Amino acid sequence: MPFVEKKFIIDKEIQIFLFLMRTLKLSHGDAQKLVHKGRVKQHDIVVTSPSTMMSGEINVILFEALEFDIEPIFSTKDFMIFDKPSGVLVHPTNRWTPLSMLDAMRRYGGSAANPVHRIDKETSGLLVSSIHKDAEVILKGAFENRGVKKSYLAWVDGKIDNDFEVDKPILKRDNYDFIKHKVEINDTGKISLTRFYPLEYDEKLDATLLRCEPHSGRMHQIRIHLFHVKHPILGDPLYGTAFDISNSYLNMELDDEVRAIETGATRLMLHAQTLAFEYGARFSIESRFDFSGVIRDITPKDKRRFNGRNN
Repeated sequence: MPFVEKKFIIDKEIQIFLFLMRTLKLSHGDAQKLVHKGRVKQHDIVVTSPSTMMSGEINVILFEALEFDIEPIFSTKDFMIFDKPSGVLVHPTNRWTPLSMLDAMRRYGGSAANPVHRIDKETSGLLVSSIHKDAEVILKGAFENRGVKKSYLAWVDGKIDNDFEVDKPILKRDNYDFIKHKVEINDTGKISLTRFYPLEYDEKLDATLLRCEPHSGRMHQIRIHLFHVKHPILGDPLYGTAFDISNSYLNMELDDEVRAIETGATRLMLHAQTLAFEYGARFSIESRFDFSGVIRDITPKDKRRFNGRNN
């Protein structure tokens, strides 16, 4: 478990953030953040202010990396790049998350290592981690300001012969009572553009391998744009499936066999393939994972109920 609760004794009264800085070798900001997140307690009462004067016994909830044996495929003194497997979270969502990429980042990059962007749990492929705070600020800024060029690979439902683009605004949804999509195509949303290039078609599976280049960084952008043109990504449990299937998935109740029939695969067939950005020098990184090989995990056309073009 990545989060552990540790006991400390404060001999002489001191502001709690100063004690945390000195004892745990934290920056001022990180010590304050630990308190604001409710991870410092005394007598089972959560400490709410970093400036609280404290002494005696306290308990602090800390992240401690597990032995997660995923080595970076590329690293410098400032950052690392990993090939994330499908099904692994980038960051723990709560104290009980058993394993995440943060474990690997901290194992190979030290206690200050952090992800500088996010990819979905089921999306595999390239993930960047900073090693220290200065690099984290610079790299996060590059991702947020579109200074990083990205491409993805996706196996999608149906045959696609020609290059195309989708230029449709995306809006985050605030109601999931009748549909479980996290985002939707909506004229009031943010401008979003994705370009798509067909690479391979498998007639038996009725599936096309696409290269996807998002020119904006919206949540679920590639997924909603492909759903919009009726070629949803195979294995997608949210876009292109019935409400009950999406709901079962979100409640972690969806059986793999049912998912394979209803969505076309047991994982989301989306992979972060390339990254290019500047950090002193120009870096261009390509995933080492053979994503074309996951074709073996796609449900044959005659055995799947799913057909995204009917949605």
